[in-house]
Amino acid sequence: MNLMESDLCDVHIGDKEKGIIIVTVEGESVEEEISKVTSIEDMPFIISANMHMSYNEEELDKLRENIDINQTVKELNTEKKAEEINYKGSLKNKY
Repeated sequence: MNLMESDLCDVHIGDKEKGIIIVTVEGESVEEEISKVTSIEDMPFIISANMHMSYNEEELDKLRENIDINQTVKELNTEKKAEEINYKGSLKNKY
């Protein structure tokens, strides 16, 4: 099966000389999108696949419901050592 027949994504641009293909992956959640990107990366002739942006309005709205803006501002204005900061931006080894 090739990428265009996979139903995992929409193929937009390909540069054969550079070996780059730009696609759009859609899913009901970020987890579904990551699963599709992982499936693309597992396809023959694909060296790597990277997700550069994800946006899910429903998930974002749910997260906003639990944000205490006053606590967030307080934490952002508190000096901390780098090792005390809990960074959650990396998806490496999570999926």
